[in-house]
Order: sequence, then C-alpha cells, then structure tokens
Amino acid sequence: MRSTDKILGALYGQAIGDAMGMPSELWPIQTLKKQFKQPITDFLDSPKNNDIAKNFKRGQYTDDTNQALAILDSLIETNWQPSAANLVKHIMAWADKVGAWQFNILGPSSKAALLAVKAGKDPRPVTDKALTNGAGMRISPIGTLYEPDQIDELVQMVDQVTRITHSSDVAISGACMIAGAVTAAVADYSWDQIIDYALKANDLGFELGAPTWSAHTHERLQMAIYTANRHIDNQSGFMTQIYNLIGTGTLISESIPAAVAIAYFTKDVKKCALMCANLGGDTDTIGAMATAICGAKQGYHTINSDWVDLIDKQNPDHDLKQYAEVISRFRDGSE
Repeated sequence: MRSTDKILGALYGQAIGDAMGMPSELWPIQTLKKQFKQPITDFLDSPKNNDIAKNFKRGQYTDDTNQALAILDSLIETNWQPSAANLVKHIMAWADKVGAWQFNILGPSSKAALLAVKAGKDPRPVTDKALTNGAGMRISPIGTLYEPDQIDELVQMVDQVTRITHSSDVAISGACMIAGAVTAAVADYSWDQIIDYALKANDLGFELGAPTWSAHTHERLQMAIYTANRHIDNQSGFMTQIYNLIGTGTLISESIPAAVAIAYFTKDVKKCALMCANLGGDTDTIGAMATAICGAKQGYHTINSDWVDLIDKQNPDHDLKQYAEVISRFRDGSE
C-alpha cells in the first residue's frame, strides 16, 4: 500500500540528493578533492569555477528535480494521460524560465531533442540515439504512482514520458530501473527484492527502445551489486570501485547502475546523499536517483527536518508536500 510518507520520502530524497551533489557536479574526483579539501558534509553553494552549477545556491536543486516536477505538472494537467506535446510544453516552459539554453543547464540529449522540437523538426534521430542519463534523473516520482503488481502499467508510463527526449533501449531500460526501484521501495520490499524488481522493470523497458550498442544496465547493475556486497565494510573501497569500474559519468550505463548500487549499499538518505556528493562525476544526478530510492524505502519521517526546511526555503516554486498528496490519490490512470 502506497503511503504519503513513502511518497514524500522519494520526493525529498530526489531533491536532497540533487542539491547535495550540485556543487561538485561533473568534476573528476581529483578536482573535487582539490576544491573542497575535505569531504562534503552539508549543502553548499556552488563554487564559481564550476561552469555547470555556478549559478546555484546552497540547497537549490538542479534540472534533475525541476524536470521531474515539470513532468508531474504535465501529468496532473492531463489527468495522468501522458501527452508528448504537453510534456514538452512544461519542460520547455521551465527551460525558458531559468535560462537553461544560455546557462548550459540542460543535458546534451534533452537539449538536442528539445531544440529539434523548437525548430519544428522530428526529434527521433536524436532521441533514438540518446545514451545520457536525462531519462533516469527525472523519473523517480513516476515510481511512486504504482504498486509492484502494476509493473506493466509502470513501464508503459515510464516509456511514454521518457521518449520525448530519450527513446533508445538503454534510456528506457535505465529509466525503468530507477522507477522500478522506487516502486519496490515504496512497497517496503527488502533491499534484495528492490534490486530484483528494478532488474525486471529494466528488462521490460529495454524491449521498447531503439537498439543501441550501449552496455546493458542489467548486467552492469549486477556487477555493481556484487561490488557492494564485496565491500560491505569498506565504504572507501566501494566508492573507488564504483568510480573506476562502474563509472559515474553521464552515460546511462554508468550512472544509473551506480546510483541503484549506492542506494543498496548505504540504505540511508543522509549516507547516500553524502556519498554521491563526494563521488566525483555526475554527482547531482546520481545523488537524485540514489537518494530518491533511499527516501522511498525509509520514508519522509526519517529525513533530517533541517534538510527538509532548507529544500523548501531554497526552492519556493514547488510544494513537495502538495505533490505527494496529489500522487497519493492517483488510481489507475486518474487522480
């Protein structure tokens, strides 16, 4: 049974992981360590020398969470019946409002697809080849809509909202992996069951996308979980292996298996958000995905209230509690 506490946990987990990872976004581990001197232990303003995140302040979340909420706004407006035109309209409106085009806020696949739409062109030549993680970074709220026995409906919804910018096999499967992990976490599955369910959702999604040569997220998650179990008492060793072996870059086949494995390893919102922020690579996106899963599993009531207050204060355009109430009333495709 879905609870508002678990739904809120996923939403705040997404926002917290995103905002915590923002200052170190897309820096290699060497740059991160040189910049911060010591591990990140709290929310920070972005350093001015981070060209991607330099306009963000402490506790503000990035395009990951903003796009996730734009998708929710669209689905609520269309009574949970996905409309590609409406989804694009909402994401475009957000992008125009924050100056995403000139401030380099959008990811490469989403930017290329949306620019094609803006120019009146068919985006499929872009979306069918999209291998970056924009599909996964914004999908966690979709996982809160469904019970585990609704996996077909879950995958169908993920597919419909994903392919506006990403329609490759790896993109849809990776987005289904994150959404599936959230669905199972909201249902309070065990961590091993969460991984099994995420893999099942991943495999169903893979069949829906355009074929690519990208490494499969299924096998890479299995490798990442094996790594987690081998380093159960060695956090530093686990982080090094995730960075060096699984990868923490913007590719779906790196960042999405990494995020799910980090959630599995940490099993806690605070530990997860901080690990992701200190990881190197696409820290905000990995943080958003991983910490959403932990929040969905642990529930809102376990999250530091000061962190919640900061997220609310620094992101006044959105009321996450209102979103959770609307999501909690979702039934079979209608509110």
